[in-house]
Amino acid sequence: NAVIRWLAESGISIAGTRALRVRGRTTGAMRSVVVNVLRVDGVDYLVSPRGNTQWARNARVAGQIELGPRWRRTPVPLTEVPDEVKPALLKRYLERWYWEVKGHIGGLTPQSGPAELRSAAPGIPVFALAR
Repeated sequence: NAVIRWLAESGISIAGTRALRVRGRTTGAMRSVVVNVLRVDGVDYLVSPRGNTQWARNARVAGQIELGPRWRRTPVPLTEVPDEVKPALLKRYLERWYWEVKGHIGGLTPQSGPAELRSAAPGIPVFALAR
């Protein structure tokens, strides 16, 4: 949504939103999207609830994103989380943002069990941010 993007790019977070920029893997142009940053045990994670989106593909190739408002974007290296680690992170993400992503995360809910989360994990990119 344009309003949420404008707010995030202005440094105003709504329920954990942040502005992300990543270099396009084919054009080299910078691409922008709004994401939710999940913090677990002092580590920040990005989840792509819609699956293998363009921003996730670009981040995977670039190995780095820019995070933050227009005037203070910070380059942040990232690494993709292995599938076996994702279920616990997906559970935490759903507990916090299910209301926002419920139509986009493959039928998962905060009540989804471990087997369901493990089954969905390969189709949902999750990245750990190095800070």
